[in-house]
Amino acid sequence: MGKKESIGIGLLGLGVVGGSVARALSGRAEALDAQVGCPLRLRKIAEKDLAKTRASKMDSDLFTTDPAEVIGDPEIDIIIEVLGGEHPAMEFINEAMNRGKYVVTSNKEVMAKHFPEFLSLAKEKGVDILYEASVGGGIPLIAPFKQDLLANEISAIYAIINGTTNYILTRMASEGLDFSSALKQAQELGYAEADPTNDIEGIDAAYKLVILASLAFHIEVRPDDIYREGISRLSSRDFRYAKELGYEIKLLAIAKEQDGAVEVRVHPVFLPQDLLLAKVDGVYNAVQVEGDLVGRVLFYGQGAGPSPTSSAVIADVIDVAQRIVRGVKITPTLRLDPKKRIKPISEIETRYYLRMSTIDRPGVLAKISKILGDNMISISSVIQKESDVSADVAEIVLMTYPAKEQAMQQAMGEIERLDVVREISNFVRVED
Repeated sequence: MGKKESIGIGLLGLGVVGGSVARALSGRAEALDAQVGCPLRLRKIAEKDLAKTRASKMDSDLFTTDPAEVIGDPEIDIIIEVLGGEHPAMEFINEAMNRGKYVVTSNKEVMAKHFPEFLSLAKEKGVDILYEASVGGGIPLIAPFKQDLLANEISAIYAIINGTTNYILTRMASEGLDFSSALKQAQELGYAEADPTNDIEGIDAAYKLVILASLAFHIEVRPDDIYREGISRLSSRDFRYAKELGYEIKLLAIAKEQDGAVEVRVHPVFLPQDLLLAKVDGVYNAVQVEGDLVGRVLFYGQGAGPSPTSSAVIADVIDVAQRIVRGVKITPTLRLDPKKRIKPISEIETRYYLRMSTIDRPGVLAKISKILGDNMISISSVIQKESDVSADVAEIVLMTYPAKEQAMQQAMGEIERLDVVREISNFVRVED
């Protein structure tokens, strides 16, 4: 095979990330060419919004409103997909690989929903799909799982992988804000979208966990396999009690394997204040991985934003371009272990924080304790305070020892039916 004179790149999308990628490719061309050993040429950009193309101040000949022109261009070797969402990104990625082109994407949703299919198609067509930017923005996460951690049996992943929710929870903890005020602040600063559902309901984090868990545990994970809770039911009271008990509250993406059963879940947790993950504040992300040989390692950095994300995208482009220059064919593999299964949330075992509003009279705690005991749940600590709402109402906070989720759910149902219990105000799992 003769040496290529240049490597052609096509870009799908000129949004915040796409614009940053385009600027980096043009502004760092000399350095990137030297790293690759061959000129990289951004040949075409698909963008339907003409205002974005005009604002970019790039050569108008680069632009088209038709993605098919980019994907079908024979001079383009690598397609960068930064559109976001499942459709039409899925169709564009499939078409690009069917035409023998490499794909680099930052799209966590499309990767989470079609991960095994994309890897299978890439292998069939003798190309590859790279997706470092889809999980941790500028934090290197995918490459370590594909290379540096391969010798390990991974036992657990604990991840703060959504900067929006981490910012909101940090403000609630540090300033005593309620959820709606912290969300409004995040939106005003540009950390949260006008419709924040994907972030605050844990959907974004679940997409990322699908990818990490699939790689780490060699099991096919789908978004519907992830047990998911958001952060909107947390109140400033929960943060006050967490601090009193020595904990921080974080939205955690968790994947653990034990005896061939893999639990995958995203929800708020109480974390002891002395843990490194508990100290990750603001829009920063962190992923803790536990392996049998490497022990515990932590990846930390900015998990979103145009610059960190474009850093990961361009790193993948360089990787692919170097392979093309050297004539090296590396196609993806996803080793799946058919003996492994997804563990239902009902089977997990952890500690719990339970906050409830009750009638303030003797014997209430005894009734609650009996129900917990009947369900094989032991109490580790109790806080009981007079309500600041009504003189005849008390607020009880319980911390339990490790118990089965199914037993805890059964117990909470029975507790809620007690005539002395006004409501179970909140329930948060604890990870020590």
